[in-house]
Amino acid sequence: QVQLVESGGGLVQTGGSLRLSCSASGRTASSATMAWFRQSPGTEREFVATIDSVAVRTFHTRYTDSVKGRFTISRDNAENTLYLEMNNLKPEDTAVYSCAAAAQSLGNNYKRHENYDYWGQGTQVTVSS
Repeated sequence: QVQLVESGGGLVQTGGSLRLSCSASGRTASSATMAWFRQSPGTEREFVATIDSVAVRTFHTRYTDSVKGRFTISRDNAENTLYLEMNNLKPEDTAVYSCAAAAQSLGNNYKRHENYDYWGQGTQVTVSS
């Protein structure tokens, strides 16, 4: 089993920054796909960003269009921690952000939340206008 615990959410003004962390414990594979999703009330869970380890200290990252250039996903496999650096935040970024981990690499099937095996409890991010 893998346990994921997020931290770092909060209230920030438009244009501000936050850094989310996701600490993983249990049996994790450094080659497994990890991701951030978000969900606001009345909406479907939305893919935000994903990261795969393709070689030692080499990662493949992908983002949803609305966060490109503003968000950065990273991971520290030695520390079993996933990060999401969020800059130039907008009110439409307000949501509960959850980290997710797959038991293996998902390849190009990274956008569907159903493909992930483990989830954190989520952390609230609120951006005021």
